[in-house]
Amino acid sequence: MSPRRSVVVAALLLLLGQPHPALAQDWPGPVSDVFRQVVFDPTTYAPAVLSFTAERLDWKSSQVFFQHGYVEHNPQFTISGRPDDVPISYGAGKRRITANALADLTASAMNNVSSRVVERVLIARFPTRQKLIRALGWVERIAFAASLATVQSSRHFRQWRENERLARELGYQ
Repeated sequence: MSPRRSVVVAALLLLLGQPHPALAQDWPGPVSDVFRQVVFDPTTYAPAVLSFTAERLDWKSSQVFFQHGYVEHNPQFTISGRPDDVPISYGAGKRRITANALADLTASAMNNVSSRVVERVLIARFPTRQKLIRALGWVERIAFAASLATVQSSRHFRQWRENERLARELGYQ
């Protein structure tokens, strides 16, 4: 099983073992607070949305080349799992992209949960530094989200633009 798939499976098992989100008001105070903070924090979703968008643009713009006999360089999207081979089907690629985005969402949510828990512990220990601790928490969550989004999406955005340029040059569009 790939590392991303393992993360997605672990996250789903964790989520399935938790009380239903609609019952969050029944959870103990700190758990409910952390849950709400993570759910309403945009840094939880931004990396997944950006990586999903970038991969979908890259994948969709690659299809015209596959129709003309080109091979896929990314081994994650080939039938054999090796680079420069026959691409998987369009639908299988969309499913893989969705799984990748869910793995990014899981990583981001886990980071935000741990950040909020550490924040709560530090505020309890240093109540006079509450504003500083919260600001540092935001800095950490934004930095994590920005770095994850950049790592996961920048290559795909570049490839999408290159695919668009090359398709125009070759008259495929």
